[in-house]
Amino acid sequence: MGKGLLYILFGADDFSLREALGEIKEGLDDREALSSNTTVFEGHQVRLNQLMDACMAMPFLGSHRLVIVEGLLSRFEKEEGEWLALKDRVGSMPQTTVLVLVDGPLKRDNTLLKGLAPLASVKEFPPLKGAALGEWVKRRVKEGKGTISPQAVRLLASLVGGNLWVLASEIEKLLLYTSGRRIEEGDVNEVVSYAREASVFTMVDALIEGRAATAAPLLHRLLQEGATAPYLVVMITRQLRLLFQAKELSLKGMAASEIKNRLGLASDYVLTKALEQSRRYSMRRLEQVYRKLLETDLSIKRGIWKGELALDLFVAELCA
Repeated sequence: MGKGLLYILFGADDFSLREALGEIKEGLDDREALSSNTTVFEGHQVRLNQLMDACMAMPFLGSHRLVIVEGLLSRFEKEEGEWLALKDRVGSMPQTTVLVLVDGPLKRDNTLLKGLAPLASVKEFPPLKGAALGEWVKRRVKEGKGTISPQAVRLLASLVGGNLWVLASEIEKLLLYTSGRRIEEGDVNEVVSYAREASVFTMVDALIEGRAATAAPLLHRLLQEGATAPYLVVMITRQLRLLFQAKELSLKGMAASEIKNRLGLASDYVLTKALEQSRRYSMRRLEQVYRKLLETDLSIKRGIWKGELALDLFVAELCA
């Protein structure tokens, strides 16, 4: 019986998840040796025998073989098939193999998750919000050898939202800008130059995911701060188009790296978010949302509805 290690990392907080994956890698081998002994599979297209062949292979000039599978568990919201045998086969992996299953949010009754959990080190990464998000900001600032006022914490979390990739980047800028002194509200307003755009992305995420309680207040705040209804329609349209394209290419079996290149995306976060969101909608539903957005846009341009009311109606229908 082998003693290979199995990790399951899942949840909406992709930033913390990727940090945890990085820690696993750092604990295995030096970077050069591990790079030649790492295999990454896309969960929607890998086969069981293909995965196990990689897991059973011995490392070459290194201490471990790392096998990462992206998005396998999410398949088991709807299908099972040959993969039910995986829980019986992971026990035979050699002790040099580390298998990591990486995924977005999963249902508690996920068949494969329930079957593998007793054999694995399982960690969920839920989205951070409220007090937990504020604590994350303070901890990140402290790790950067800085300090931050409670007011600045609240403002930064409010402007950027739960996008930890953006928050981490903004904290780095703020630490450089304040150069050792405490970060204050004025510093956040000065440095977070694209705070409105970050809020737009948070609002669009909430719209796509049907979170009216988040989307509606953000929409009104953006309008109060000067964003026009046509501008917000353009931003929502851009995100929907990205979901269309990501889902279409994913259904064709294209790997994430290929999709990223095809869509000209510079950020892994944007790609991961688009793929996660697109899995929640059928192409038919995305088309319905897109058509509704077009109707909203036309109603504004033709003067049928005022911009704010038209967007309120769109949010209400989309999040119903």
